[in-house]
Amino acid sequence: MTQTHPSPATLGQLRESGYRYRPVKQELRENLIARLKSGQTLFPGIRGYDDTVVPQITHALLARHDMLFLGLRGQAKTKMLRMLPGLLDEWIPIVADLEVPDDPLQPATQMAQRIVHEHGEDTPIRWLHREVRYHEKLATPDVTIADLLGEIDIVKHAEGRHLSDEATMHFGLIPRSNRGIFAINELPDLAPRIQVGLFNVLEERDVQIRGYPIRLNLDLSLVFSANPEDYTNRGRIVTPLKDRIGSVIRTHYPLTIAEGMRITSENAWLDRSDASGQSPAEQDDSPRVILPEFIHRVLEEAIVAARTSSHINQSSGVSVRTSVACLETVVSSAERRGILTGEKEVVARVCDLQHIFTSTRGKIELMMADDSEQAEDQLVAALLGEAVKKIFDQIADIDQYEDLATEFDQGLRLTVGDTAPAQELVDSMQHVEGLTPAAKSLAKSLKINPDDIGMLASAGEMLLEALYVHNCLSKHAGPGAVAYSR
Repeated sequence: MTQTHPSPATLGQLRESGYRYRPVKQELRENLIARLKSGQTLFPGIRGYDDTVVPQITHALLARHDMLFLGLRGQAKTKMLRMLPGLLDEWIPIVADLEVPDDPLQPATQMAQRIVHEHGEDTPIRWLHREVRYHEKLATPDVTIADLLGEIDIVKHAEGRHLSDEATMHFGLIPRSNRGIFAINELPDLAPRIQVGLFNVLEERDVQIRGYPIRLNLDLSLVFSANPEDYTNRGRIVTPLKDRIGSVIRTHYPLTIAEGMRITSENAWLDRSDASGQSPAEQDDSPRVILPEFIHRVLEEAIVAARTSSHINQSSGVSVRTSVACLETVVSSAERRGILTGEKEVVARVCDLQHIFTSTRGKIELMMADDSEQAEDQLVAALLGEAVKKIFDQIADIDQYEDLATEFDQGLRLTVGDTAPAQELVDSMQHVEGLTPAAKSLAKSLKINPDDIGMLASAGEMLLEALYVHNCLSKHAGPGAVAYSR
């Protein structure tokens, strides 16, 4: 936050400075127009929405609408809500010493009007930074009207103030967000009677407390987030409230694998060599983990397949957080191998993908008939297998590698362990005639270096797994190891 705010400290000085009052939504509109003209990115770090979601938001802001962001879990709804204050002016003046922020030139509340009337041009002002003009509330069934709008302060009323006087109020979050943006996350979880209490705020821009005619002419932008209504049985958005929300912004998951990989890579902690929070000893001993693109692509393909699987409750969705957590687990598995084997550089392999079950549990909601931990892990394993098959078939023909399977006809078993160093795996590959040259050929197709031991081991495992998913080999999984045989 910039520490230096504009210098005017009184209403008179503010007038002399040439300050121009603008309602919040007009402020958002004008700053958006300026950003569009300059070619600046509206939502830095948000990927895959440039041609779909961002235009919806742009149109809503230009129309000065309140907005509802509607979409499944992990679609950056809250992240975008929290970036909206970036479209506000960096600083705005408000009347000093008031609970409800109000503009000195055009005060809307009785309290601010009273102060301006008493002090005139000497009315003290203070400056509000845009970072503190955004307030957010997570909707839960126990949220009350008092939390959002306010309540009569009995003590102030006992002191002799009239009930119609704003000074008798203990204000809630929405009035305290005046001259800013107020967000409600998970709107359907708000009790219907509380949603009804928002009608006036959305339409007439005022509030009434307990039936008393206490009116606050609020100047703010209201934004909401919600999952589709069939996602939860806890509640729904009442129809009259939806009618009062100007624009509903539909979000979505990444539209392409490449887009999903980019989003996951930017949000996952992959560079374990980052020195922040590490001791010097840990920095020296930590192995460097290399993540081949094809391993990441297999994982992303499995997540995409999960989003269309009939065994998964699609009204719940499969969050991008699932991709992030799974990719971090894959890197951690490779990192663990490097720590145990003493390798300074370790390459992620197919065996590391077998550990993502811990990162999918709780993030994938199965249909009722399949709802068990064992069924969930089996489904994830099946999705991974299909992803391996798809990625392999895009770059190679299994027919050219089928002869390798005949080498297992005499009872040969090749064991692959997630703690085995790359050199040990490459040495084991020598026992299967033709496997090493085939792995080198596949490595070139995967666009990785076949002369690097770690990369060659990763390509070899990918080839064995491809033979398995094409029903050319059998696979027997055990703790920490997988054996391929005929």
